[in-house]
Amino acid sequence: MRATKYIAACSAVLACMTAPHEACAQAALGANYNESLTTIDERELSRVDATWLRGFLDMRLMGDVDPVRDPNVRAILAAKAHGHHVILSLKWNYHKLDFAKPGSPEMDGEIARLRRLLPVVLGKVDILVIGNEPFIEAKPDQQDERLNVFYETLANAVIDAWKAQGGAASGTQLYMGAFNRLDLRRNQTRAVDRMLHFIASHPELSGADLHPHLPSFDANREMLAYVLPRLRPDQHFLATEFSLVWYWRQHLEDVVPEAFTAKYGFARGAKVYQVIDAAIQKPMPYAEWKAFLSGEPWYMAQQNFLDEEMALFRGTGRLAVATYGIRQGWNADRRFTAESEPWLLNSVFASRTVEPNSDGTAQETYPWGDAFRRLQKAGSAGK
Repeated sequence: MRATKYIAACSAVLACMTAPHEACAQAALGANYNESLTTIDERELSRVDATWLRGFLDMRLMGDVDPVRDPNVRAILAAKAHGHHVILSLKWNYHKLDFAKPGSPEMDGEIARLRRLLPVVLGKVDILVIGNEPFIEAKPDQQDERLNVFYETLANAVIDAWKAQGGAASGTQLYMGAFNRLDLRRNQTRAVDRMLHFIASHPELSGADLHPHLPSFDANREMLAYVLPRLRPDQHFLATEFSLVWYWRQHLEDVVPEAFTAKYGFARGAKVYQVIDAAIQKPMPYAEWKAFLSGEPWYMAQQNFLDEEMALFRGTGRLAVATYGIRQGWNADRRFTAESEPWLLNSVFASRTVEPNSDGTAQETYPWGDAFRRLQKAGSAGK
């Protein structure tokens, strides 16, 4: 079964070599920075052999500022200048607002921001994604055709600008999304289907972006089985965010083994979230962080997660690029509790919970650093 998946993945990569753009179906694994593009560190990327990276811009936070002056825009263009392939997602956060309607002053403002940005990034970034997490970044009572009309209006504006700049010849591919938790029937709504239909019906769009933050490996299969048949056969998918964050969340109140608490000075009966909080407040030596993680059976049960997830994605023959969380995003002034969302357990680099290296770079998180590096080589085998 594994051999079949590997052959399928390599076949997809080889087929892509005849496509007009290098990004198509490479089945690459890259580094996801989310909104923290200014934290890009070439030394860290080099250490894990990362050639692709991704981040997003919050369009409503950009205001009327010239995009050339925006620090996140400058960071992603600098990464491109350093030789990386880059994915840029455009985020519209409407979770407290009604969607702007076509022809309204609010929509005119959104289109104006787009028109300032697009000449700066089209032809520079390899992939531009229209949207970040549309159905999460919307009020619950607006997750219907109003959401569709809003994103379709913006997508059409992007497509028009892309065509004017040479379309596929510009060097930028267009995707749309991203979709969350489509393993759940309650999220397989008419509005989701309409957006997938919009993507499939527009030849300018290369495919859909997915964010499989899921509690199990089987849920990944269910989400792919729902999305891929709704795309055109020539379209691909991105997974610009993916994780087992909801699986990790289930174990935050587990009691930490006494072998660890006794050795490292924690109270007997300390819970997982308490050790993580202590590491945020005072970063640990790497050996202590590794001992903590490797002593948790629920964590080690998923030590092959990255390998298995990428085998699944690549085995579809439809993966363009997947990007995985690269650095822990957490402020030391926030306490980590049993209710916190443990994104930081996913990250390749333990930039918040572990003491930095002597040169100021972050140390890796066990075992994701080794897996990420290994998967770079697997992804390039068929090129």
